[in-house]
Amino acid sequence: MAKMKVQGSFVALITPFNKDGSVDFEGFRSLLRFQEENGSSAVLIMGSTGEVSMLSQQEREQIIVETAKMKSGRMQLFYGCTGNSTAATIGYLRFARANGADGAILAAPAYICAAESDIEDYFLEVADATDLPLGLYNNPPRVKTDLHWEHLLRIFKHPNYVVLKESTARVGQVAQVLRARPDAAVMCCDSPNLGLVVPTMSLGGHGTANMTGNIAPAEIAVLSSPWTTPEVSISFRETYLRMLPMLHYAYSAINPVAIKSLLRAVGMPAGEPRRPLKGLQGEPLLKGLRVVRELELDKKYGWSSAELKSV
Repeated sequence: MAKMKVQGSFVALITPFNKDGSVDFEGFRSLLRFQEENGSSAVLIMGSTGEVSMLSQQEREQIIVETAKMKSGRMQLFYGCTGNSTAATIGYLRFARANGADGAILAAPAYICAAESDIEDYFLEVADATDLPLGLYNNPPRVKTDLHWEHLLRIFKHPNYVVLKESTARVGQVAQVLRARPDAAVMCCDSPNLGLVVPTMSLGGHGTANMTGNIAPAEIAVLSSPWTTPEVSISFRETYLRMLPMLHYAYSAINPVAIKSLLRAVGMPAGEPRRPLKGLQGEPLLKGLRVVRELELDKKYGWSSAELKSV
């Protein structure tokens, strides 16, 4: 069977909460429609941007069941299915598969700081337990384990892996993977401090697995288009330089505090982050609202909240 083709903007979606802290499913519906209408190819629900580590198992399962019902076919819905162990991850994968997921994204289990060889075996073992299309998130800042490109290429021989998201700062690693041409999409984090977007796309990357698309989906979709013509690369350069202030703002606080605070301030469904995380207030939030106004995102997306009017 041919692998699923994923390219373009793959947005790590926030998890919207109601005032009482419960999951806001109507908010999810609005956010998914917002992404669909503005060029996102896929979304990751319950990644680190979705505060997955602070969701209960019951909430995780309910989110899969309810959001999968919202699929329109215009955009792929992937779910964060990493558990604290191999068995827990397999359990989440099987639940997602049985309840309508298009795919799942996996990282190494957090906190245990396992050896890279053990994590390579983990990724292969969980892939053997499902036929769900999978993405691998190499994210050593969050989970300590850091997979070398040789590990990655062995893993990506498995037919179920369709996406690689790199969150290291090693351009050489991305180049080695792209040179080997695995039958999978190579994407990068949109953090401007890691600085992977420009080299990844110029070397033939397939898109970005990003957080900033929560607030600027159409603009990040432009940045995430594969460079198939010289015109695409020129549009990329212009958009990337224009969007740098928002990219930096998105990563100005621990994920997803800045983006979630800004979405709430412009009137999008978001709610507060789960404690112990707290939303931004005062000057840190005003800075983001000024960036929204500077880039005219408020005009583009029709936002007119009281917070925006006060800037």
